[in-house]
Amino acid sequence: MVASAFTAPHVTVFHTVDVTRTMKLVERLKQDKEFADVRVTPLLVVMKAFIHAVRRHPEVNASWDNETNEIVYKHYMNLGIAAATPRGLVVPNIKNANRMKLHELAVALGDLTARARAGRTTPQDMSDGTISITNVGVFGIDTGTPILNPGESVILAFGAIRRLPWVHKGQVRPRWVTQLALSMDHRLVDGGLGARVLADVAKVLEDPSQVLVWS
Repeated sequence: MVASAFTAPHVTVFHTVDVTRTMKLVERLKQDKEFADVRVTPLLVVMKAFIHAVRRHPEVNASWDNETNEIVYKHYMNLGIAAATPRGLVVPNIKNANRMKLHELAVALGDLTARARAGRTTPQDMSDGTISITNVGVFGIDTGTPILNPGESVILAFGAIRRLPWVHKGQVRPRWVTQLALSMDHRLVDGGLGARVLADVAKVLEDPSQVLVWS
């Protein structure tokens, strides 16, 4: 992480998002018999939103080759999830996450989290990641400026979801709101591209049906 912090020039962009519709979707999925065997959380929807955003902007699914000073674009998407364990922070990843349906992602997330907490994360689980999410919201934190996982170009911080007053349809109403932060390697991803990726994540969290338009 020290090498990443002092090698890759980090830039972070932020977005505050009304995720009320996402919270309604989570509650609906919890009642769906197709998801009865998995744990459904807002993180699952964030994962899907991030995957769709990166699919729409594949230039960010890349790494910087320090030996050749070249950008290496990835044809696969291995999604890392930062997990706090008794051994410290680890970032195992879900291989080919972009090929998974929502239920498959939920199963993979459950398996990944269980292995990490049990201290059974393998080197293979930790290798070849391309993008990552850190869920700082589980600690009650609103946002942060995450450091890139070495060899990756973007990492998304997902903050705590809070009930806040929000202007909705011209009136101030209580809504579920969260903060997102996207850190990027500025050698590969400029501010405009990073902002578009983060805006696309926000679009899905504001209205999950957006993925039907993009699919």
